[in-house]
Amino acid sequence: MVLADLGRKITSALRSLSNATVINEEVLNAMLKEICAALLEADVNIRLVKKLRENVRAVIDFDEMAGGLNKRRMIQSAVFKELVKLVDPGVKAHQPVKGKHNIIMFVGLQGSGKTTTCTKLAYHYLKKNWKTCLVCADTFRAGAYDQLKQNATKARIPFYGSYTEVDPVVIAQDGVEMFKKEGFEIIIVDTSGRHKQEESLFEEMLQVSNAIRPDNIIFVMDATIGQACEAQARAFKEKVDVGSGMIPGFSQDFLSKGSEQESMARLKRLMTIMDSMNDAELDSRDGAKVFTKQPVRVIRVAQGSGVTEKEVKDLISQYTKFAAVVKKMGGIKGLFKGGDMAKNVNQAQMTKLNQQMAKMMDPRVLHQMACNRAISPEQPQSVDEDGGNFF
Repeated sequence: MVLADLGRKITSALRSLSNATVINEEVLNAMLKEICAALLEADVNIRLVKKLRENVRAVIDFDEMAGGLNKRRMIQSAVFKELVKLVDPGVKAHQPVKGKHNIIMFVGLQGSGKTTTCTKLAYHYLKKNWKTCLVCADTFRAGAYDQLKQNATKARIPFYGSYTEVDPVVIAQDGVEMFKKEGFEIIIVDTSGRHKQEESLFEEMLQVSNAIRPDNIIFVMDATIGQACEAQARAFKEKVDVGSGMIPGFSQDFLSKGSEQESMARLKRLMTIMDSMNDAELDSRDGAKVFTKQPVRVIRVAQGSGVTEKEVKDLISQYTKFAAVVKKMGGIKGLFKGGDMAKNVNQAQMTKLNQQMAKMMDPRVLHQMACNRAISPEQPQSVDEDGGNFF
């Protein structure tokens, strides 16, 4: 997981203070360089990283520091405070009031995971003995009400929606009023989304907000959009009074940095590596062994494709793992029952292959193959057209 990896790198950087015999400007600079590199690698905005570095330097002044002070502890404390500032807005989070009607409205682009996240939040409060319900005011996306209905039924949460009414404002009003009369404490309203920030989306969102007057508006954004989240969040904040934010997708092992362009670039690099291999290397029955026996081939392919030797070795490693999985399945022919391959797929073998691949292959490669949802053996079987996992 990206956050866990970032935590390990920051911990390693702070641990360098304990290994240093003398704490001076050089040690501080080396530690800050390591921390900043870890943050940038995790796709933290460069302005925030620069500000963190400057603030820590402003606090730690070795010339004016008293001799009896614990320099290690002061540096660690300064870094900790700046890291907290990155994720803490300094504003008290919204807290629902027990025994009253708490209306929560979800907004966001289509595919960000609003519908699934609505159900997750409702289920969270349900387990804490709150009387919760769901209202589907999404009339734009086909199947939105069916998705919410299925998820809510599975979680045993009361829900409201309509197959005939096309006005989301009317549905939201009717649903909220009905659940208010029935004494529900947490009323969560799922609204429509679009594939991009259109004026029609903001107008509809504002109309629904004015009609139901929510106590809290939660903006849901996709965890894989990278730096685009800042502009997206600002656009929504300017239209409605967004009070909270939720980012589904952090449970994934892969986090795209700056949208899908980087994933496509990585895939092109892998294809470039294969283009730099000759026919004998690509068709060799020994597979990756030809590179193990003759390491000079790795150097030649790396130089020919303009990548590092490590990237070539990573590709060979992934091929070796995939070949091992296919071999266990009885070879490629073992995946088919005979005859026309397209019509005679051995479903049992294919399922087993998918599970083995998910365990052995790099999750980033699976994501780039656009089959992560189909391959993951732990993926729950539930309708989720908004892009999140259900429980």
